[in-house]
Amino acid sequence: MKYSGLVGELLEGAAAEIGDVIEVSRGDQAQTGILMPHHDFSADQIVTIKLYNGYNIGIRVDKKTKIKVVSKKESKDQKRQVLPRDANKKDVAVISTGGTIASYVDYRTGAVHPAISAEELVFSVPELLDLCNVRAKVLYSILSENMKVSHWQGLARAVADELNSGAVGVIVPHGTDTLGFTSAALSFMLRNLNGPVVCVGAQRSSDRPSSDAIINLLASTRLCVDSDLAEVVVLMHGETSDSYTLAHRGTKVRKMHSSRRDAFKSINAEPIARIEGSQITFTSEYEKRSRGPVEVKDKIDGRASMLHFYPGFEAEHFDMIAQNVKGVVVAGTGLGHVSEEILDSVRKAVDKGVHVYITTQCLYGSVNLNVYSTGRDMLASGAIPLGDMLPETAYVKLMWAMGQAEEHGDVKKLMLANIAGEFSTRRPV
Repeated sequence: MKYSGLVGELLEGAAAEIGDVIEVSRGDQAQTGILMPHHDFSADQIVTIKLYNGYNIGIRVDKKTKIKVVSKKESKDQKRQVLPRDANKKDVAVISTGGTIASYVDYRTGAVHPAISAEELVFSVPELLDLCNVRAKVLYSILSENMKVSHWQGLARAVADELNSGAVGVIVPHGTDTLGFTSAALSFMLRNLNGPVVCVGAQRSSDRPSSDAIINLLASTRLCVDSDLAEVVVLMHGETSDSYTLAHRGTKVRKMHSSRRDAFKSINAEPIARIEGSQITFTSEYEKRSRGPVEVKDKIDGRASMLHFYPGFEAEHFDMIAQNVKGVVVAGTGLGHVSEEILDSVRKAVDKGVHVYITTQCLYGSVNLNVYSTGRDMLASGAIPLGDMLPETAYVKLMWAMGQAEEHGDVKKLMLANIAGEFSTRRPV
């Protein structure tokens, strides 16, 4: 949006345009930065500039404020950049879905934009080209909360196509909020992997000095080029500083903090690998590259629901949901418990053919319905415990299993099989 009022007059008098470096001064105080566009959340008397450290500030102006242009914005190069190719380097595919990590800074204006072409995506982190040939595409450009089952299916097919056509690994830039759901979906849909599928995100946008985007992308690339890993993993910072990143198994990872750069943790499992600079250290057992080809098992039935039990959860709520889905994953308290009031509803749902599976909202530890009478009653009602599987992993797996099998017993067999490391054979203390 354009500036109006006094700010607009001052900018017009200085012949300042969005993207110019300007100095805003009043008395002996002055700030210099890139002039950013006005937006709806700013008051009319505020001018916004991006400082050299990458942060934006708003400056309130009055009639004593002076604005001058320090330098004009750079003209945009309209030439289409061509990705270089080196016959001596391996091919890595980058399939972007959106999110903070898939944004780049337009240094003409200081604004952050989503990458809408393969070239923009790669040249925003040109260091990638020192490690490999990049085959990049923007498959989706959406917020991760808008991901749907159909997006997972399209992504799985695109990943398989790249691996089956010569890429040694695939990097999937993705928004962090639902990254664990997507990594779980890919873990079940992709079989016989001949290279790693690295789901990677960023907690800080690329215009901020604390951005984790570049380090995460470079570490993902090294994992593809320099390792024999062949699993779906999530790669993010291992601590708040830039010292190392961690690769977490796609079915055992969860976002545990809303904003920290090391928000992602392996649950009931150790991370698969630690990447520190060019050094890759594997910290747990992992699947190694097969000869391929990669198989896609992307049939999925989205008629499932995930319920988080809480005190006061009424049977009518369970009944209403169970009547409209084929499967329910319940995140119960403690060892996997719900109230006595829900037991009859569970029994009725199971009798009607609804799949009901139990996880624990504690996350760490395992479901055990044999300890207390409520748990034993849950078993008698037909609910099936899922050990230490994460609730969101169980939810994704149930949809996938219902898409793969028709018979109730066959779905159960898939749910209880350890297909992609979703069950821990041993848990760290």
